[in-house]
Amino acid sequence: MLKVVEKRDEREVGEEVLLLDEIARRGAVRMLIQALKAEADAYVARHRGERDEQGHALVVRNGQGKSRKLTLGAGTVELRAPRVDDRRHDEDGERRRFTSQILPPYMRRSPKVAEVLPILYLRGLATGDFRPALEALLGEDACGLSPTNIARLTTCWEKEYADFRRRDLSGREYVYVWVDGVHFNIRLEDDRLCTLVMIGALPNGEKELLAVEDGYRESAESWKAVLRELKRRGMAAPVLAVGDGALGFWAAAREVWPETREQSCWCHKLVNVLDKLPRRLQPRAERALHEMRYAERRADCEAAKARFEAEYQAKYPKAVESLSAHWERLVSFFDFPAEHWKHLRTTKRDRIAIRHSALARAGDQRRGLARQGFTDGVQAARHGPAALAPARWPSPVAAGSSGSEVRRRSASRNGSLHYSVS
Repeated sequence: MLKVVEKRDEREVGEEVLLLDEIARRGAVRMLIQALKAEADAYVARHRGERDEQGHALVVRNGQGKSRKLTLGAGTVELRAPRVDDRRHDEDGERRRFTSQILPPYMRRSPKVAEVLPILYLRGLATGDFRPALEALLGEDACGLSPTNIARLTTCWEKEYADFRRRDLSGREYVYVWVDGVHFNIRLEDDRLCTLVMIGALPNGEKELLAVEDGYRESAESWKAVLRELKRRGMAAPVLAVGDGALGFWAAAREVWPETREQSCWCHKLVNVLDKLPRRLQPRAERALHEMRYAERRADCEAAKARFEAEYQAKYPKAVESLSAHWERLVSFFDFPAEHWKHLRTTKRDRIAIRHSALARAGDQRRGLARQGFTDGVQAARHGPAALAPARWPSPVAAGSSGSEVRRRSASRNGSLHYSVS
């Protein structure tokens, strides 16, 4: 059945788009004004009973402030915030003031717009290109996007990063650390840029970004420089370090942190093993590898490994050799609480989240990430402490744990770690 569809000209379509954006802006202004008015009214009502000697109220509404422009995600809007006259004084004789939590004084951009700026800067947008690039989305009167403001923000980000690199780590005990090298396609020199990243978990389950440093690939000397600097600032050796197959970190860790246990990333190991098998066998081999990875006890993992070797040793010895390489490092997580196995088996999610989130939000390196929970990689930034997986296995410590490195390890229901190191 054929239908007749009327094709509208481009001018009418463009007008509808502009009308839609204008409706969004007006709605944003209306809702923002209502929220500001409700906040001011609630403040006045909360202190309505406070009077002076003549019986006059000390906290009253005082009209509206000067008109100012504010850049939101829906565009640039103009509004006048309500004012409150607060005549009360504190213990030191200072005048009390009403400060809006929704729209603080001198704010010109919403926090969401502010988060976009470092991302665009790291993507390569020049300081002079911000205004023309964002005018189409935020309007011609977009505030706080001039080259001068962007240069000032860049200076602030650099200072925050410098403070982050100098902060004192003494007195903070990190149980686990995840390390990885993030490679970028930008070629400023002959070699690709590589950033060495380390994330640590505290005994109470909180996770912090510990280091974001430039390195020469993932060499041992580059990692030694990172570990020595952390040690100089007071960081004690963690109980377990989780990383991929890059030998540079492990060589550096054995020298700087000789007492730290090692755990290899299962995701990298699976890729390396499957790469040495023909494609027709890869689905079957992957199921066998997953059986090892998600085994409930180390004995079950060893049994699955023996079956894999018996099946593929004769025709595909390189795949078996790849699996057996550094095997003890691959199964170290069995000696730790079962509730944490999900987070200790891999660094893959660390890599994804760091590439797309942590490096772009330079200001969060010192503030936000320090408050995030113990979950896969830096996914705590999105899901919080509640994302910690519940116990999947009945025993908090797997069978076969030697106990020589870590004793009496257990995990509470809220994800906190309790342990003592021998």
